[in-house]
Amino acid sequence: MSTRLLSRAPQDTPGTWKSYLGLTAILLVSAFPVYWMFVIATSTDEAVMSSPPSVIPGSNLMTNLSEVFGMQDVYFTASLINSLIVAVAVTVSTLFFCSLAGFAFAKLRFKGNKILMFVVILTLTVPNQLGVVALYILMGKLGWNGQLLAVIAPGLVSAFGVFYMRQFIAHAIPDELVEAARIDGALTLRIYWTVIVPAIRPALAVLGLLTFVATWNDFQWPLITLNGTDFPTSMVALSDLASGNYVVYRRVLAGAFVATVPLVVLLLLGGRQLVRGIMEGALK
Repeated sequence: MSTRLLSRAPQDTPGTWKSYLGLTAILLVSAFPVYWMFVIATSTDEAVMSSPPSVIPGSNLMTNLSEVFGMQDVYFTASLINSLIVAVAVTVSTLFFCSLAGFAFAKLRFKGNKILMFVVILTLTVPNQLGVVALYILMGKLGWNGQLLAVIAPGLVSAFGVFYMRQFIAHAIPDELVEAARIDGALTLRIYWTVIVPAIRPALAVLGLLTFVATWNDFQWPLITLNGTDFPTSMVALSDLASGNYVVYRRVLAGAFVATVPLVVLLLLGGRQLVRGIMEGALK
């Protein structure tokens, strides 16, 4: 009987040539915009305007990059540093506050737990654009407009992060484990640091990657609050490169290529943790 059941159990089968062909086609289509950006970033003005356009990278990358970093009205190096400061600060803060709040909503019992969680979820339905005016007024009253603090402060915690961590902790960590730590005399913060954090590292990796990428690519709010400053973020600096009566596309895409490199490196370093976190969340 057991042998018969084992023989009927589903087995992992290797993918067919059709599945590999489909995945390869999806990969090529997804990667082509990045490749095309690199091609333009390495080309001259004549190659950019040629018809049909060239799909082979040129040899003008260093010249285009020197023009981007050497422009007097666009401080591209400072903008990259600002984006890195903002993205790191927001990511670290989001991981800490969202995991702590998710632990509280998932494992602690207090009055208003479900109501507060409902309010957090409800904020996800409100578009960010609706709060821009009020946020700008608030930052102005604090005297932060035109400073990086105005970009960092609104992103210190996110409703999505709280909800995501709450769901992961509720399903991944049994209540008995928390109660056992409490019986051993551990306080709430110690339980969070020694029990919860080690168990949710894959989820932290997923949330950290998503938060860093979203913060690095944020354009609307940095454009509003840093308008007129000499040291904006990288996305605002790219918009400055693309402004004017005549747009030098090789210069713009060279800057875009440089701004994309940190995200690609981050994905290569944390891609395995990203897949692991998604799979563990699905299995839980």
